[in-house]
Amino acid sequence: MEYDTLIVTEADGIGTITLNRPEVMNALNKQMRAEITHAVNDLTARVRVLVLTGAGRAFCSGQDLGDGGNAAQIDLERTLREEYEPMLRAIYDAPVPVIAAVNGSAAGAGANLALAADVIIAAQSASFIQAFARIGLIPDAGGTYFLPRQIGFARAMGAMLFSDKISATQAAAWGMIWEAVPDEGFAAHWHERAHSLAHGPTIAYRNIRRALRASLSNTLDAQLALEARLQAEAGKTRDFQEGVLAFLEKRPASFEGR
Repeated sequence: MEYDTLIVTEADGIGTITLNRPEVMNALNKQMRAEITHAVNDLTARVRVLVLTGAGRAFCSGQDLGDGGNAAQIDLERTLREEYEPMLRAIYDAPVPVIAAVNGSAAGAGANLALAADVIIAAQSASFIQAFARIGLIPDAGGTYFLPRQIGFARAMGAMLFSDKISATQAAAWGMIWEAVPDEGFAAHWHERAHSLAHGPTIAYRNIRRALRASLSNTLDAQLALEARLQAEAGKTRDFQEGVLAFLEKRPASFEGR
């Protein structure tokens, strides 16, 4: 498929989706949402890690308020259910780890697009803002689900009520993102992180993600049972055999992702 709003590449087990509407700070229009959904589903069927990033000076400025005419007349519920939800579910349910490489401003739905990823790596000049209240709306695109789980109820409430800009450094300190790294060398750094995941034990990564997500609602007994079941699955993989052999032979493991 040809993409008009994205740059999609695939190399060495890494699929990269670059939001490519820099003239509007990569704002999400109807076409981009559909293309992201398609690209995520297509790439994750083949690659071992997926990266989302942005072209230009922004990661994503959120909903394109100029898309589809008068913003006040947009059917917001339909848009969220039919366009945003499939995109977010594709990212959240991806069978491989997903990195959001946040190169600049991530605002509104753009911030929550990043939060749907497994790991966020941000340039130190990047920022995050739940800007919805500024235009009389509530946070959507999964923001009310993701953010309190990552930074706690009090901080999430303040971020959403005040719409304050949160620097990448502050976001890292709060636990919103994994790390904030210097702008110089940012791309090389996230490429290195992606390469590490692309050559790691893919099934173990998938089960780590499943276990952690389930832990947020499971009882201890249910979580212990889930751990046992997922560990049994991981223990049957070639990667586990290779990992043990590499440990005994005192060499780096060479995982195949199966």
